[in-house]
Amino acid sequence: MTHHDNSYKLLFSHPRMVRDLLTGFVKEAWVEQLDFTSLEKVSGSYVTDELRDREDDIIWRIRWGGDWLYVYLLLEFQSSVDRFMAVRIMSYVGLLYQDLIRQNKLTPSGKLPPVLPVVLYNGEERWRAAPDIADLVEQVPGGLERYRPALGYLLLDEGAIVNDPAWSEPARNAVAALFRLENNRDEQEMLNVLGKLVDWLKAPEQTGLRRAFVVWIRRVLLPHRAPGMELPELNDLQELHEVHTMLAERIKKWPERWRQEGLEQGTRRMLARLIVKKYGAIPTWAQTRLDQAGPDQLETWADAILEAETLEALLSETPRH
Repeated sequence: MTHHDNSYKLLFSHPRMVRDLLTGFVKEAWVEQLDFTSLEKVSGSYVTDELRDREDDIIWRIRWGGDWLYVYLLLEFQSSVDRFMAVRIMSYVGLLYQDLIRQNKLTPSGKLPPVLPVVLYNGEERWRAAPDIADLVEQVPGGLERYRPALGYLLLDEGAIVNDPAWSEPARNAVAALFRLENNRDEQEMLNVLGKLVDWLKAPEQTGLRRAFVVWIRRVLLPHRAPGMELPELNDLQELHEVHTMLAERIKKWPERWRQEGLEQGTRRMLARLIVKKYGAIPTWAQTRLDQAGPDQLETWADAILEAETLEALLSETPRH
């Protein structure tokens, strides 16, 4: 995940991406009051009283009326959902507030500035973790209830957003294009999205963001979607345009295994759902076998699941020849 983490951090280190994230995915009226010309990146590396570093966070601030709003962007590239993400968010926001207090970066009235915590998640499994820490704390009767903490976060589950039939894709939005590229399995759609990015990011001031997209395409998109396909190093100001042109030329030679991988992943997800319904939660050893199984093995298990009495019996089935 290192390349993925680093390339996303590079992308969201550009104000255009933060602006498109807020305007395209935060459906709240206060976003219209933000001054996007004031976007300013804040150091994401600060040391807590326990001398623990948080260097992977991306923190921006933006003018909201006469005050600053801090956007705390947490990139979450895990294979599984973190059930206690709300606890982490509470800790990170608390650390940020401690740092702001030390630097005396308070509002004119002497209060702490507002913080928007955002969790950007791109895992295959849909996010099901509690959206607020209050949901993780046991409710108790009487006056003790008033001390239960409450802090939510904005979740952006890429797969859920892109695959929702009701989703209305925002116009000329680079973050939406990123989500489309991340989750699509159609060659022509990918070229169309890249073509839009070439047009949106052609201004000279977008040179850095164009290069960030090229880094992501080279290190993340192509290795994941088309193993074996490589692009030459590009150093001129038209990197993204060149990538689009090269891929368009090579698209006819695109590996057939891309389509096959899409079918295989669909079979794997369907089988996992059937296993959960029949046998309960999938243990680690079984998930490992599912992740490593090829198409023939998956098909064999799908055929055998109705008759296998136990999960152990099912996954002992050998592939047909």
